[in-house]
Amino acid sequence: MKFSTKVIHGGQHPEEATGSVIPPIFQTSTYAQSSPGVHKGYAYSRSANPTRTALEKALAAIENGTHGFAFASGLAAIDCVLRLLKPGDEVIAGDDLYGGTYRMFTNLFEKYGLHFKYVDMDNIQNVTNAITANTKLIWIETPTNPLMKIADIAKIVTSVKAVDAQILTAVDNTFATPYLQQPLNLGVDIVMHSATKYIGGHSDLVMGALVVNNEELAKEIHFIQFAAGAIAGPMDSFLALRGIKTLDVRMQRHCENGKAVAEFLQNHPKVGVVYYPGFENHPNHLIAKKQMSAFGGMVSFKLKEDTKEATFKFLESLQLFTLAESLGGVESLANHPVTMTHGSIPEADRLKIGITDSLVRLSVGIENIEDLLNDLNKALT
Repeated sequence: MKFSTKVIHGGQHPEEATGSVIPPIFQTSTYAQSSPGVHKGYAYSRSANPTRTALEKALAAIENGTHGFAFASGLAAIDCVLRLLKPGDEVIAGDDLYGGTYRMFTNLFEKYGLHFKYVDMDNIQNVTNAITANTKLIWIETPTNPLMKIADIAKIVTSVKAVDAQILTAVDNTFATPYLQQPLNLGVDIVMHSATKYIGGHSDLVMGALVVNNEELAKEIHFIQFAAGAIAGPMDSFLALRGIKTLDVRMQRHCENGKAVAEFLQNHPKVGVVYYPGFENHPNHLIAKKQMSAFGGMVSFKLKEDTKEATFKFLESLQLFTLAESLGGVESLANHPVTMTHGSIPEADRLKIGITDSLVRLSVGIENIEDLLNDLNKALT
C-alpha cells in the first residue's frame, strides 16, 4: 500500500463482533475467562487492550515495522528503551536534544548507573570515536529539537554496526513522522515517537510509541511495557488512531506552510538566522533531501535583537500562533526553548550549541498561510 492508503487501512480490519469499521473504545480493565488462564487473547488491560492493539498494529504498519507499542507519553517510551540496558552501559546521543530527553538521561538514569555521551552527529566520526566496549545504544534525534539539525541515519547505523553489530540504534522520529522518513528502512533497530505531536495531530492526547521489526527485541519491549505499566489508555489509543488516518493530508499542509513561513522569516529584516532543513544553505540540506520526502512543519529562528525582552515582546504579540508547549497539532504554536521545553538543560550547555534567549521554535499548523504570515509580520513589526 502507498502511505496515504496505509494510514487508513494499514494493520486495520473491521471489528469482529459487530463489524464496526472504526475500532471501538474498549474501556475495560479486565476480561472474562472461561477457565483459569483460558481467554480470548485478553486477560488484563495493562498487558493488552483491543483498542490499543489496533493502534499498535497501525503504528507498525506506517513505520514499516512488525511490532508497535503505545505508551502513556513519549518519555515513557524512551524510559522503556533505556530499561533494555543495565548499570554500566553507555549511551551516545546527539548534542541537540529535546529537553525532556536530556533531563531523563542526566537526572534519572545517570543515578541508576547508565552513562551518557553527547556528540555532534554532523560528523559521523564523532559517533564512532566515542564508542567503547560499554556502548550499548546510539540515540539519534533527527530533525533535532529545536535547532533542526539532520543526522545521516543510514551512515550512522552502518558505521556503528561496523564497529559492534550488537549496539542498538534508536531514532526519535517525532519531528519527521513516518510521512517524511522511515528509519527502520534505513537499518535502525527502534523508532520512537512522541505520539502526542503529529501522530495524534490535534493536541488532545499525551502518548508515546515504539516500533521495531525484530521479534526478540519486540518481546523484550513488550515485557517492559507490561511489567512497568506505562501504557496508553483506550480513549487515547482511539484518538491516536483517528489522528493517524489524517496524517498524510495534514503533513502535506504542514510542509507547505512550514516552507512558506521559513522563506518569509528568512527575508524579514528583523530576523537573523532561520533553522530549516529545506534551505540549500542549511548545513545538512543534502542529507535531509536524501532521507526525507519533504522538510516538515517545524521552523526555528533567532531575532537579530538577541535579547529575552525583544523575544518576549514578539511572542506576546502573536495572535494566531499560540504560545504553548508541544507541537504537531493542526493549530500553529510558538515556543521559547530557553524558558519552556529546554529549561531543564543547564545554561552553559544550551549556549554551547546555540540555544540563546532569542531562539523561537514554531510548529506551523494547517491554517490559511496568508493569515499565518500576517500574524508573524504584525508581531515582528
